Amino acid sequence: MKKKFPAAGAALIALMLAGCGQDNGDTAAETDTEDVEIVPISVDLTVPGTGTAGEPVALKAAVTQGEEKVSDAGEVVYEIWEEGKKDDSRMVEAEQTGDGVYEAETEFDADGLYHVQVHVTARDMHTMPMKDITIGEGAAVDEGHASAHGEGHEHHHTAPGFSMHFMEPDHAAAGTPAAMMVHLQQDNQPLEHARVRLEIIENGKTDAAQWVKLEEGKAGEYAGDVTFDAAGKAEITVHVEDDSGLHEHETHELDVQAP
Repeated sequence: MKKKFPAAGAALIALMLAGCGQDNGDTAAETDTEDVEIVPISVDLTVPGTGTAGEPVALKAAVTQGEEKVSDAGEVVYEIWEEGKKDDSRMVEAEQTGDGVYEAETEFDADGLYHVQVHVTARDMHTMPMKDITIGEGAAVDEGHASAHGEGHEHHHTAPGFSMHFMEPDHAAAGTPAAMMVHLQQDNQPLEHARVRLEIIENGKTDAAQWVKLEEGKAGEYAGDVTFDAAGKAEITVHVEDDSGLHEHETHELDVQAP
């Protein structure tokens, strides 16, 4: 019987070593998973520096993630507005014309300085680079003129390099929480650690404004739920502040449906 103990001991040691090897493999796999770095999407926006009123202008955005061309973007849309008239911006949907390339064509009715910002949502990330285009002779300067662009909208000078994109919910109904999201950028980089609040006025009842604080999830992405009391028109003003002294706001209107 004494001869059997060494064999049993060797077998036991082999099993222990195999178990340790398995544990180490699992640990290594977990470590590899934890060390995986999320590569952000990048957008190379091409906008002509100048153009002519009434003539087509080509817009192009090449979307990549690292060395990979992104051909499965969820949304690529161009937002265009004249200098000082952000609340009157218009959206132009892009079409994919190549591997990771999304293009659109637009025209400008009058001379002026215009901003072209492309909003790209892909692979659970969002970015929104912007470039300018001068149409004809550019913007006419009239410091003494204040234009009205619709009831319920307020215009102000946006801080240089600052961009905001308010994502309207697909459906908003009274009594049901609606998901709100705002993307912020500063100098084409996500604006982190900002204080973002929504001021909500339903059906013109300014004395019953609702305030909702949005929380930052991913870098530069702020989200939260809003429950509307009644169907009708809701005016949503996004207020943004941070420790650098930034204070921006932008107002949007939303149609709230009956329950």
